[in-house]
Amino acid sequence: MTTPREARPDATERDAFPDAAPREARPASPSGRGSPFGSASPSGRATERGNAAASTEVGAMFDQISGVYDPLNLVISAFQEPRWRRRAVALAGLKPGGRAIDAASGTGKVAADLHASARPDGEVLGVDISPGMIGIARQRFVGRPGLTFVIGDAMALPAEDDHFDAATIAFGMRNLPDYTRGFAEMARVVRPGGKVVCLEIARPRSRLARIMRWWFDRIVPLIGRVAGQGGAYAYLVRSVRSYPAPERIAEIMREAGLVGVRWVGMSGGIVTIHVGTVPPHER
Repeated sequence: MTTPREARPDATERDAFPDAAPREARPASPSGRGSPFGSASPSGRATERGNAAASTEVGAMFDQISGVYDPLNLVISAFQEPRWRRRAVALAGLKPGGRAIDAASGTGKVAADLHASARPDGEVLGVDISPGMIGIARQRFVGRPGLTFVIGDAMALPAEDDHFDAATIAFGMRNLPDYTRGFAEMARVVRPGGKVVCLEIARPRSRLARIMRWWFDRIVPLIGRVAGQGGAYAYLVRSVRSYPAPERIAEIMREAGLVGVRWVGMSGGIVTIHVGTVPPHER
């Protein structure tokens, strides 16, 4: 176990949490040009462990869609995404002066909401493998002491053991190649008694959910095509189909060492929020 840092980073002190994989953030390209994968997107299929795509492939796809990510998320969620995000942040239980890490942070909205809960003197670190996403987050939330964004892999978080009071991941777990390792990394960097929170799209079975599933399966790829990102948003649909059921995600969290695991469904179960607690260290 490493010793916690004495100094807390702010938005201008990038060296406190250096990028795990330094690369220059390249501008978003709605057409997909500039991505090393062109217009191709990951398959969205899953193995027994997690997403079948390599993290670099997923990161390149999110670079490609970073410029349209936020407005399209709002539309495809039927404008429910802010409500889901607020609930996930509340379940993290962060107090003023607290510390949190947001894995697969994207454009930084969850991290910024966590930071608002931790003011004053709180510390929030947002980590994402996509330089395009991190570039947007840094620009959007510049000048907020204690809120830092770095390029890094959720499979090897650039943070010390037991450093944070909470760890979150929103709409990112299904993109990881190993779900158990992803949850274990989040648990590693959270102190005993702290929370690990996962907000993710689900495949519910209720009547309302069937309507929402039709919207998700049929309309979301159409919206993606209109925005010039058909491949990426077809991947989104396929990755949700491959993602485990809430009961299995709860089991995976327990396998990763978390205790007291529970989950809540929202909007007819179209999303679930899983919460687990980091147990005391064994002596």
